[in-house]
Amino acid sequence: MPGLSNTVKITEDGQYILATGIYKPRIKCFDVNNLAMKFERCFDSEAVTFELLSTDYSKFVILQCDRYVEFHSQEGRYYRLRVPKFGHDMKYHPPTCDLFIAGKSSDIFRLNLDRGQFLNPFASSVGSEINKLALNPSHNLLLTGTKEGRIEAWDPRVHVSVGILDCALNSITNSTNISSDAFPSITALEFENALTFGVGTANGQILLYDIRSNKPFRVKDHLFGLPIKSLAFQDDNVLSMDSSSVKIWNQNSGKLFVALESGNDTQFNNLCIIPQTGILFIANESTKIQTYYIPSLGPAPKWCGFLDTLVEELAEINQETVYDDYKFVTRSELEELGLSHLIGTNLLKAYMHGYFVDIRLYRKSKSVIEPFAFEQYRKQKVREKIESNRINRVQVKKLPSINKEFALKLINDEREGKKNKITTSLLKDDRFKALFENPDFQVDPNAEEYKLLNPILKRLDKSKQKEIEGVIQKQFHQVEDEIEGSSSSSSEENNDGYSSDDNDQSWTKELKSEYRAAKYRRIEAERDEVMKSENIFNVKDNIDSDLNKIQPKFYEIKEGEEFVGSNNNQLNSTNNSSATLGERIISENFNSVKILSSGNRQLTFSTNKDKNYQKTSMAIEKHRNEKLSIVRKGPTNLRKPKFYTGPKSKNFYKKKN
Repeated sequence: MPGLSNTVKITEDGQYILATGIYKPRIKCFDVNNLAMKFERCFDSEAVTFELLSTDYSKFVILQCDRYVEFHSQEGRYYRLRVPKFGHDMKYHPPTCDLFIAGKSSDIFRLNLDRGQFLNPFASSVGSEINKLALNPSHNLLLTGTKEGRIEAWDPRVHVSVGILDCALNSITNSTNISSDAFPSITALEFENALTFGVGTANGQILLYDIRSNKPFRVKDHLFGLPIKSLAFQDDNVLSMDSSSVKIWNQNSGKLFVALESGNDTQFNNLCIIPQTGILFIANESTKIQTYYIPSLGPAPKWCGFLDTLVEELAEINQETVYDDYKFVTRSELEELGLSHLIGTNLLKAYMHGYFVDIRLYRKSKSVIEPFAFEQYRKQKVREKIESNRINRVQVKKLPSINKEFALKLINDEREGKKNKITTSLLKDDRFKALFENPDFQVDPNAEEYKLLNPILKRLDKSKQKEIEGVIQKQFHQVEDEIEGSSSSSSEENNDGYSSDDNDQSWTKELKSEYRAAKYRRIEAERDEVMKSENIFNVKDNIDSDLNKIQPKFYEIKEGEEFVGSNNNQLNSTNNSSATLGERIISENFNSVKILSSGNRQLTFSTNKDKNYQKTSMAIEKHRNEKLSIVRKGPTNLRKPKFYTGPKSKNFYKKKN
């Protein structure tokens, strides 16, 4: 349900389960054969209870909290009407087709579904408000439970009251404290068979009656003081439910069998048990309807027979026999003890790949075969005692053969208390054992990536010996003579005077020199590739590993000279000032080779074809300009319009004459 579930019931044929809940108010039908929901219907008001009119889900009626009664068929809602008073409970009487509705009044309304009209109600004289109804299918006796704690029996055949039972007096004992909030009103009512029925009160008591007696034969108290909401019977067991628990107890002895508690997260609303089975459903104040299977109450239904298989598997408890007075020996050990001839007798018990032998027999055989075993035992104890006295000595843990520097760094971090559980657990975790055992994971300190990305490890290489010596000095007493002691003390003073600032500066210089050396190695490799591709020089046989020799050369310009570039084909100083920017770029980059860091080459040059093409284009342009200058232009004042219409002015003829 979206919010909570109110009631849950199972059809008479046992094939469908119907449950109501909120919010939005709705009813859901579940098909047990397919283990799925068959349909879901919503309505306007919250359902108080519902009653099944047929053996399946095709006909049912819902009593709502706003006095409406809805009739549903297989297709959906069939009809909706309103009752005079707010309803608490209702029951359907199949022989007469009467629907009994009880609520906040002393009248029991009768709605005849065959005639489709209300009949004269049953007027109760023992209470002002009726809480519960119960109808016996054997003799059709109708019981009504009132707010005043009384039960009235009605015979639907003659429409008269046949008996009155006061349950409030029977539930009160000398130790019962009655208050206005805990008056023993009737809150639950259920028939077990034709003669026995159970009554639940508002103060948490259950009374079992025989209809032939006016006194209960069994009274059970939940001891919670909460109203009993539902009652059910299964064989000789009674299932009683309040908002906090469901208790299953024997109706003959009253002994508790099992109790199901709701906990702090939810409260129970309604109880439904499948007849002749051990499955029960509990509607509660949560989204899911709680389902329990108790094999002691009965077997699982046919549609969930797999539960019996699970119970049988859980019931098969493998009780392992523990032989405290026996010693396990293999067949080879048995032959060494000389007891192999006892195989097959009661003195040996076969177990797995060996045998169990009595510890007394084992000790006797051991003493016969090894007479000096006690002497060896004594030596072993002496050795253990000596080793225990050596605990205060330095116990140096052996470093792994692979990645010693990395292991030393992890140990150093753990000793300094760095809060990094991932790195400190590498030495202890078996998943990373290959990191310190497999040579394929060996870190190469000479690799360029290692030197550039992990310079701190290189710094650790120089200081690890100093750290080890410091640890040893803390754990050992100094036993050197005076000369060695003086030298060591002077070295300690020098080490103490060595400031952290000097360490940082030296480490920064080493890091910069490492970057410069890497740059020179990369340039040298690119030069070697260029020389090999152009076949200008032979491949060098011996490459000098000392990178400190590769240093840049610096030159100083003489006084009065001006730097004009490194190329020979340069414009002179007079032409350089009048040359354009493009000519300067071409002259500076003429026949120059660019070495890129990626190893490719870029060459800029000009061919004779381009020069001839440029001369030809310039000659053509000059010839075109000459032709344009030679062409004579015609007079513009004698031009006539396209269509001549004669002289435009009259003075034209006068001037001509």
